[in-house]
Amino acid sequence: MTVPLEVKPVNQCNWPDMERLFEARGGPHYCWCMLWRQGPPGFRNGSGSVRRNRLKSLMRGYVERNDPIGLLGYVDGAPVGWVSVAPSSLYRPLGNSALPKPGAGNVWSIVCFFIQRRFRGQGLCKRLAASAVDHAKGQGAGFVEAFPADDGSPSYRFMGRVGMFLELGFERVGKVGARRNAMLLNLSTGGFAGG
Repeated sequence: MTVPLEVKPVNQCNWPDMERLFEARGGPHYCWCMLWRQGPPGFRNGSGSVRRNRLKSLMRGYVERNDPIGLLGYVDGAPVGWVSVAPSSLYRPLGNSALPKPGAGNVWSIVCFFIQRRFRGQGLCKRLAASAVDHAKGQGAGFVEAFPADDGSPSYRFMGRVGMFLELGFERVGKVGARRNAMLLNLSTGGFAGG
């Protein structure tokens, strides 16, 4: 049976849901998805609460400019998953020099996932990735890039797996380090297989 999943962009109204998801037992309260965020030197450093406050500050600024920070996935009204998706310009360099950059603001990046442990293994990560692509396309993206780990990799699992992105129509276009892959989906070709 497929778990019903509702997906919503993070904004000021549902920010408390983001806090609830990240601060729950097993949540990524130590990093607050700040690893790849753009910012001044030392911006990503600090304790979990410092990172939370920085992400919340970013979110407020993004909302004012209508820029996203990501999407929350809900089951029965409770937040159970997260995907970080935004224009690539809002992230620091992701090791994506192999990827074509057809124009500023046209490329979006999917960089991070979190699914509550009790909902893992039910396809929610792939559904969040598909929702992220749909969201990016709806905001005018021409390309979506991702940097998932090899399927058997012990690290970078929070960035997704290659197989999942291949199923969604992404193409492998390069390697970033030993374990991450540069993958690209051209939305103008109509090849998206997710939603």
